[in-house]
Amino acid sequence: MYHQFFDLEKNPFSITPDPNFLFLTAAHREALAALLFAITCRKGFLVLTGDAGTGKTTLLRTILRRVSPDRTLFSLVVHPTLSTSEFLEYTLLDFGLKDIPASKAQRLNLFHQFLVRSAAEGKTPVLVVDEAHKLSPELLEEIRLLTNAETAEQKLLQIILAGQNELTAVLARDDMRQLRQRIAVRVSISPLNRNDLAEYMQTRWLRAGSSQPLPFTSDAMEAIAYYSAGIPRVINAISDAALISAFATESRTIAAAQIHAAAKDLQLTPNHNVVDGRPSPATSSALRPPAPSLTPPVAVNDHPFKTLERYAPRQDKRPGFMRWLAGAIG
Repeated sequence: MYHQFFDLEKNPFSITPDPNFLFLTAAHREALAALLFAITCRKGFLVLTGDAGTGKTTLLRTILRRVSPDRTLFSLVVHPTLSTSEFLEYTLLDFGLKDIPASKAQRLNLFHQFLVRSAAEGKTPVLVVDEAHKLSPELLEEIRLLTNAETAEQKLLQIILAGQNELTAVLARDDMRQLRQRIAVRVSISPLNRNDLAEYMQTRWLRAGSSQPLPFTSDAMEAIAYYSAGIPRVINAISDAALISAFATESRTIAAAQIHAAAKDLQLTPNHNVVDGRPSPATSSALRPPAPSLTPPVAVNDHPFKTLERYAPRQDKRPGFMRWLAGAIG
């Protein structure tokens, strides 16, 4: 709708998980590096957690795109509320297997043959389960049993469970201890801080192809931080609504008043207690509508950027896959 008005090639603030718009904070980069490394080294069981809308699905789709399809096979399950029988059937079909038998024993045998054959061909099957915090205890146990497929040297199936922060509590239950013991890598991502938010919006704007400057004023950015609490999906929704409003009024600049109006239309409730991931006074005049003033960014702790060396063997010379992995994530 507003693409031509702002000289855009595509929507810069779509809420769909497009890897072309992946923005890597230190936490996102760490998570991406850890997951790519774990898949390459066949670590087995991996867990990715983060608040709703922080970019987990985008990160997963980036992994699917970056790993060579000649060496890695993916099955992506995005419907975790399936029954155990349906889950296994869906997994087999998504791995490309056909003529799925009705018997569970025969399905498991077919799956095991597929895993052994893939290993012999030098390929790594990876089962990715999104929205994993919604998995039932029965289905989690079924997934755990799938990890029994292994040789003396390696796991035949890699599993990534990605879900909201509630997944951590699910896995902490007593009846999940056997599954918990098999988790080789845990990573998490968090909302953006204010510095990240400005860079995030600028990056998406440029990747959308516009030659015009980002039209959001500094007080508009503060208002977006106020309503979104740094959640990328909410940032996108507010920004998109504000751009539509600006197009309708033929305005080239978006100020805080337009952000407040967009947030009201979207029925967003601001998170007064979180700024940059830290507690902040709910009565802060810098963020209160209708016209928040720009204030210096809230000081935040340095975010440790744990590089790939954290995962590398303690040797003077890194293996070839580490050199490849370092190049893959830039």
